[in-house]
Amino acid sequence: MSEPKVFLLPDLGEGLTEAELVNWLVSVGDEIRVDQPIAEVETAKSMVEVPSPYAGTVAVLHGEPGQTLDVGKPLISVMPVGAAASSVSGGAGGAATGNAAPGGAGADDAAPAPSPDGIAASSMPSGSGRPDATPGAASSAPAGFAAGSPAAVAAEAYREEEKAGSGNVLIGYGTPGGHGVARRTRAPKRAAMAEAASGVSAAEKAADDLVLMRTRVPGKLGAVISPLVRRMARDHGVDLGELQGSGASGLIMRRDVEAVIKPSPVVERPIAEPAALAAPAAASGDTDARTGLGISGRTAVRGVRKAVAANMTRSRSEIPEATVWVDVDATALVEMRAALKKADPHSTPGLLAFIARFVTAGLKKFPELNTRIVTTEDAAGGAMQEIVAFDGVNLGFAAQTDRGLMVPSVRNADKLSARELDAEIRRLTAVVREGKATPAELGSGTFTLNNYGVFGVDGSAAIINHPEVGILGVGRIIDKPWVVNGELAVRKVTELTLTFDHRVCDGGAAGGFLRYVADAIENPGSALADM
Repeated sequence: MSEPKVFLLPDLGEGLTEAELVNWLVSVGDEIRVDQPIAEVETAKSMVEVPSPYAGTVAVLHGEPGQTLDVGKPLISVMPVGAAASSVSGGAGGAATGNAAPGGAGADDAAPAPSPDGIAASSMPSGSGRPDATPGAASSAPAGFAAGSPAAVAAEAYREEEKAGSGNVLIGYGTPGGHGVARRTRAPKRAAMAEAASGVSAAEKAADDLVLMRTRVPGKLGAVISPLVRRMARDHGVDLGELQGSGASGLIMRRDVEAVIKPSPVVERPIAEPAALAAPAAASGDTDARTGLGISGRTAVRGVRKAVAANMTRSRSEIPEATVWVDVDATALVEMRAALKKADPHSTPGLLAFIARFVTAGLKKFPELNTRIVTTEDAAGGAMQEIVAFDGVNLGFAAQTDRGLMVPSVRNADKLSARELDAEIRRLTAVVREGKATPAELGSGTFTLNNYGVFGVDGSAAIINHPEVGILGVGRIIDKPWVVNGELAVRKVTELTLTFDHRVCDGGAAGGFLRYVADAIENPGSALADM
């Protein structure tokens, strides 16, 4: 009797150690195919549909919606296609070997190529649409592999790689190589006759079987990929045969596919929330020992909230931050945008996009705030710190979502106009609110712009988004009394607040940057003319 294949929750290529199971997309008893989405899981960064690397019947679902699962723990168990039939036909084959029946029709019927764990899907007719072969979990050498032979050793090494997985892809699927050609082989019960008829040596057959164990790009033996990567490429029309993998031995990684995917329109899709997230835990009836009050509920800190808490704690514990602020007369900027909107109501950038353009220009003049502190080991084995500067600006901006605070970043923002920045800010905001942002979109910022004025507040001593070294906050724009040319006037006033890492610069650079952005807001016409 064949054992079910157990698919472990993989590292989703985001450097995370756990994920929350949001929703099962299959049920026990369902027939599934390779790459079919089986579950939705939520990481600290995004919502992900996990595809199955196996085809067969769902045997066990390891987890309930709302449960947090560790990477490397069982996610789903799948009984391989044709497993039961293989057991029956295997026994019949053994009997037929000693008692050949006259006119055995099955003698000349070619069977599909064996699956990696040595199970022949002999119950499937020749030429049927069988799913791609998937790697197995058997501990013994597959049929046709001599114990201790190079092919058997390579096959066992493949399995160990599969179990270990990769730090960057969904699940390891072997390594490139091999020069055999994938072909259909005879059924196991006629293996001796098939070998004699074809003249194929045992060594060549073993090499071919090893090639069949590897998932690969059609026509490419060297490009080995995970189900998630293949599905991502298929959804975005990426030709994997044309990609050069950046992983070990040319393995195509998720980042290789993401690098060629162009930004696409976001499709509205409702996200089902588990009941555990929709409301706090039911009252337990306990009493808090410190306050003497009854406890009305308990909510686990997990997902985005857990990631935010960890990052903010690390920021406050590691970064010696300082804060400077200034009130700014934004009347000229508001009036300039109103005039542009009157001329072109549909494509006028928002105020945040103009401020973002001023910020990127300011970071060019004060590059100390567009850096990162990196701790390395010196020659004596002690800790050594260095300041890493960047050739370009990836501008992050804080976006409030139903899942918590997210900070997507506009890559190479310093090369974009205010109109282009506005379009990218709007696109990324929609993406993160749907939980579809990629790790690259959420973890690549070099400086953050935070518009907390949308909450109706003026200022904030913000926490730096570690490992960045600065964050600029913009308060609400309101009417305030302001002295203009020696006379009191009502102006549109906002407050800018800069929190910076005192290790990378002193007050002179921080104040200079803040003043540059403030002057650009007060005189936007001349500032944009110089950019």
